[in-house]
Amino acid sequence: MQAAIAIAIATAAPPPHRPVAPAPTIAPRELRQVLGAFATGVTVITALDTQGKAHGLTVNSFSSVSLDPPLILWSQSVSAPSHPVFRDAPRFAVNILAEDQIEMSRRFSTAGHDKFAGLTVIEGLGGVPLIPGCAAYLECTQETRFPGGDHTVFIGRVERIEHGMRKSLVFAGGQYMTALPHTQTGRA
Repeated sequence: MQAAIAIAIATAAPPPHRPVAPAPTIAPRELRQVLGAFATGVTVITALDTQGKAHGLTVNSFSSVSLDPPLILWSQSVSAPSHPVFRDAPRFAVNILAEDQIEMSRRFSTAGHDKFAGLTVIEGLGGVPLIPGCAAYLECTQETRFPGGDHTVFIGRVERIEHGMRKSLVFAGGQYMTALPHTQTGRA
């Protein structure tokens, strides 16, 4: 009996091919609006170029990857003027901005000027600058990177952390926000 079932299954015709409809074109502006529904923290990624000059940029495309080993990720547009610096940097720092650091976020989101001019920084591992007053810091070595459409995705191995016990700055729907505990208590 089992042999007869196996033969029937093996000789059965494959299901008819159903053509897959092409995916609809998604306008970048519409995608950005939809993605804005997902609240994120706000970070400034900092690194040094090959001459030792500090570079930084505001990033909200940041996430944890693994606890063991400790890995994080962030991404940057390949057309960003500082992309070659971050692509080639062996290490970088993730400065998680505190809720009162909106101006720091704006400072590092604007291209074309020395973002560190007049800014006192803390020297991190390998001399990578840390921005004072942040909610937390992750100091990383670049583990790997890979292409992701019009961005490069960077994976960092976390070497040192610090938690400043301050509330984080949040961004959603195209505006800065603060995070408050939900009325339904409990941990995720």
